[in-house]
Amino acid sequence: MAIRVYGIEVNNQKQAVRILESVGADQAGCRWMAPKMVHRLVMLEGVRPEQANIIKQEMLGKGGEAAVARGVVSCSVDETKVLLMGTLKQYSAFMAKLRLQPYGLPDLADRIGQVITGQAGNLPGSLDCRGITVRLGEKTLIMGILNVTPDSFSDGGSYLDSGAAVARAKRMVADGADIIDLGGESTRPGHMPVDAEEELARVIPVLKELVKELPVPISIDTSKSAVARLALESGAHMLNDQWALRADPAMAGLAAEYGVPVVLMHNQEGTGYSDLTGDMIAYFQESINFALEAGMDREKIIIDPGFGFGKTAEQNLEALRRLRELRCLGLPVLIGTSRKSTIGKVLGLPVEQRVEGTAATVAVGIVNGADIVRVHDVKEMARVARMTDAIVREQGAFAGG
Repeated sequence: MAIRVYGIEVNNQKQAVRILESVGADQAGCRWMAPKMVHRLVMLEGVRPEQANIIKQEMLGKGGEAAVARGVVSCSVDETKVLLMGTLKQYSAFMAKLRLQPYGLPDLADRIGQVITGQAGNLPGSLDCRGITVRLGEKTLIMGILNVTPDSFSDGGSYLDSGAAVARAKRMVADGADIIDLGGESTRPGHMPVDAEEELARVIPVLKELVKELPVPISIDTSKSAVARLALESGAHMLNDQWALRADPAMAGLAAEYGVPVVLMHNQEGTGYSDLTGDMIAYFQESINFALEAGMDREKIIIDPGFGFGKTAEQNLEALRRLRELRCLGLPVLIGTSRKSTIGKVLGLPVEQRVEGTAATVAVGIVNGADIVRVHDVKEMARVARMTDAIVREQGAFAGG
């Protein structure tokens, strides 16, 4: 019989162990070899030549690789990027040696370790939403969009009546929504800003009913602390801030005061980037620091790459392709691609005909590490998520038949 030859892919140690076991390796061998099978890339920026030379030497000494700028050896450049390439086993030995070096490299070793840990993805865990617990990591959570606005790009004006809004939320929960995201100000391109008083008039009557009627967490979608405070006093369970605690300096302290989970969305004026995900990660790190300095628990932070905000259509698609890179922060990732204009530009379709395009972005987002998807079409996207989870998360759940 001819020897069969084929390639395989390994993304984490769990997969590595399973493949080793299929070969017939014993448990001790599996534990020893699995870290050698998982390869990681880590980018460092702003590294001084004296640091870069040590980093490269130590990584090469452990069998890995480190790419640096020309001129590092001669110290003819002020700083450099460093691209680290290695297996988990090589990184472990490399970081141990780095902790013995000068020039601030012990601290850098710890930060590299945090990135390596984050790249593996979040283990399943609980998120306490003011008494309502949701599980992250076991399945993709569905956040249903409820806009009580006259001008949102997709459903503006549909749920201005409180009764209609509550009925819509109940329908979304019945269709599979794990969270309801309530918003009172449109953020579509060219939207007209509203003051806190108008936003509160739209959301609070609906929120009070939702809290009484629904078993799932209610997230308030706002960047104003005045709106957020009254919403939290009225029973909201989460905050979804489209400016990541930057638009209102009181937001971080408010979130810490109430101990609520917060979604930090990437947003900026203009579409200029030196590196799309590198810049987003730096942005998130700053907002995370705001949150932690205000007293928030890191475990209560969720990040959102801001599909459609401060990005061209091409950049939105790139962000989705590179979504997995955000996992280095070690935080749950939410995506909000539903019915967005990028889908319309790709398919040449109006808002009401973008369900299939949304489904594609949801599936790709889950494959690339999304934990929560924020959508309009809950029933359809819950089915997409369940099918994608069966493939990616290996849930093995079947409806029957």
